[in-house]
Amino acid sequence: MSILIFFIVLFVLILVHEWGHFIVAKKTGMRVDEFGIGFPPKLFGFKWHGTMYTLNLFPIGGFVRIYGENAEDAFNDAKTGKVVQDSFTSKSKWAQAAVLVAGVTMNIILAWFLFAFVFMVGVPTVVDENEATAKAQLTVTGLLANSPAEEALIPVGAEILRYGTIADSKLTPNAFRAYTAEGGVAPVSITYIASGYEQTVVVTPKLGLIADNTEQPAVGIALALVENIRKPIGEALIEATKSTYTSLIAITVGLGSLFVDMAQMDADLSQVAGPVGIVGLVGDAAKFGFASVLLFTAMISLNLAVINMLPFPALDGGRLLFVAIEAITRKPINPVWVGRLNAVGFLLLLVLMVAVTYSDISKLL
Repeated sequence: MSILIFFIVLFVLILVHEWGHFIVAKKTGMRVDEFGIGFPPKLFGFKWHGTMYTLNLFPIGGFVRIYGENAEDAFNDAKTGKVVQDSFTSKSKWAQAAVLVAGVTMNIILAWFLFAFVFMVGVPTVVDENEATAKAQLTVTGLLANSPAEEALIPVGAEILRYGTIADSKLTPNAFRAYTAEGGVAPVSITYIASGYEQTVVVTPKLGLIADNTEQPAVGIALALVENIRKPIGEALIEATKSTYTSLIAITVGLGSLFVDMAQMDADLSQVAGPVGIVGLVGDAAKFGFASVLLFTAMISLNLAVINMLPFPALDGGRLLFVAIEAITRKPINPVWVGRLNAVGFLLLLVLMVAVTYSDISKLL
């Protein structure tokens, strides 16, 4: 299920990104040869207003082919001396820049929309015991490795309905800790509900699980009171704007720190997630409900936006840098060199992806 959700998220994020390029290219009069959903081979397609719309076999995103955007088109035009009035390179530098930033702009807008939607319909929020209402649920937020709770396969995200003979208003994290501490190492029955199914397990507290209090019995379960908090439309829109802005700043600073560490040969790839790691993170988010998946999607969308704007060949930011150089020098960059730089950039990104994926797999072993 986690893999399926991952591919759906990836599909939406890439499609929205490419739609941004597509719509701005159309509005600025550029010739868009193809807008593809998924990646080839092509299943079927139709042509409308000069653009071929295709549905392809591999549903992991989409792509847009704008004539003159790639080095091959520009090289062929330069070789033949042909000027295509509606090509990417024939338009103003402002139009070219607008097309290049449109993709990341759509990723940012999507994230803002997802934040706003979740805030309006309600987002699971950890609340203090003194502020919790009757709607708050005692929720499993984590399990200690090799603990009785982990061995009992209590899932993260499960709602605790009762433990022992305790239920209702006494279902709080502090009350649970006190109950297990007072009961010593006597077995405790825990009833929870997860994925719509209710189940009861019996766990036996152990000593030594709590680092600063090894004599206190514990089952190795992290609990919190979680309540679905909804905001009015106006407040939700303001909070969405704040969340989008602060998240972009945090992602940019974090990515900058990573590159500084990489330059100093001191990068910790264990803190970076690739495709394999993201699948696991999607699964973790799904345990806490649909709203958590939407929030996770918003964060991934913002990460893609920041990464794509890096001034690195093969990324939108790198192509934007080429456009800026041409605007300043008033001379076109040799398309052959553009193609070579993009190829090298793509290869380096591929090597980085392999390294991060290896790190992801190592964490699982």
